[in-house]
Amino acid sequence: MKVGIPKESLQGEKRVALVPNVVPMLSRLGLDVVVESGAGESAGYSDAEFQGVQAQILKTTAEVYSASDIVLKVRASEVGETEISLMKQNHTVIGLFDPLGSPQVANLISKTGATSFALELVPRISRAQSMDALTSQATITGYKSVLMAADKLPKMFPMLMTAAGTITPAKVFVIGAGVAGLQAIATANRLGAVVSGYDVRPAVKDQVESLGATFIEIELEIVDSEEAGGYAQAMGEEFYDLQRKLLTAVVSESDVVITTAAIPGKPAPVLITTEMVKQMKSGSIIVDLAAETGGNCELTKAGEEVEEFNVSVIGPVNLASSIPYHASQMYARNQLAFLRNMVKESSLNIDMSDQIIQESLLTKDGKVVNGRVAELLAS
Repeated sequence: MKVGIPKESLQGEKRVALVPNVVPMLSRLGLDVVVESGAGESAGYSDAEFQGVQAQILKTTAEVYSASDIVLKVRASEVGETEISLMKQNHTVIGLFDPLGSPQVANLISKTGATSFALELVPRISRAQSMDALTSQATITGYKSVLMAADKLPKMFPMLMTAAGTITPAKVFVIGAGVAGLQAIATANRLGAVVSGYDVRPAVKDQVESLGATFIEIELEIVDSEEAGGYAQAMGEEFYDLQRKLLTAVVSESDVVITTAAIPGKPAPVLITTEMVKQMKSGSIIVDLAAETGGNCELTKAGEEVEEFNVSVIGPVNLASSIPYHASQMYARNQLAFLRNMVKESSLNIDMSDQIIQESLLTKDGKVVNGRVAELLAS
């Protein structure tokens, strides 16, 4: 069987779904690899490096699909009509489909007859940790968000004692202690800032404190703040209103606020209002990692930097792609682990008794087979 790596369709996407050092591991599974020329260039991986590990270089996306049984993508949710037209019944496509946010893509792919797997739907169980692409890419995002803030902030992060006097450390507040939030906390702490963190899930307090940050405790009545998959879930507007009031004091005292609160398949909750921004110190920074789904700050504009009340509100999109070398490396390992679970004796074995395969399977035999996605399409 052949695994194909086409160039990414999304303009500005620098990642690639496979890196050269993973190719020999696929070879040991009995899989050959074909790569579209230039697919890895933006991530720092040349055609020559792929050829050096016996991957075949093809000229066009169409040639890659024609030669492949399995196609690996990064932003599979961004495939256009031209690429979808290349998908056939014999293809298995694996990637990030944003199935709960963009279910119509699954519907279009189902009509081609292709089988597809959405890595976002991989269950959060111990056996699947090495396949968790959301975690690997959120690690990159959390790290980069702090660098963006540090670059923009008109202060230095660490405390410094100099002949010219003592420089007090910056205060960084991270809202949301998922993977991106925890990585942001760790990075800000390493840079010497005074860091605090908050999450609607009290269970993450120990994780926040283990990274050297102070956990902000807010007395709110919390019921079912975490869904079965381990993600924070949406709360009622009354809850968010009270939460905003209680967070105002912490936000106003911070030099940098990084927000990471996202609900799969739903708009991000607004946690920072315009009035809260108005109360922040001059020169403060907000980095809103939920910008792509509407933003946690009322002023956020996806892909833009907005300045109001002398506070900069940064709404980055596709932030993992800004560190494409290591983001691709981590993502390729996720893809490798996923294939190892499914490839038996050089062939795909779609075993529906396997929880990982069952829950991540998106389309098969001309149908959208994932129940949650099918419900969204029917509504």
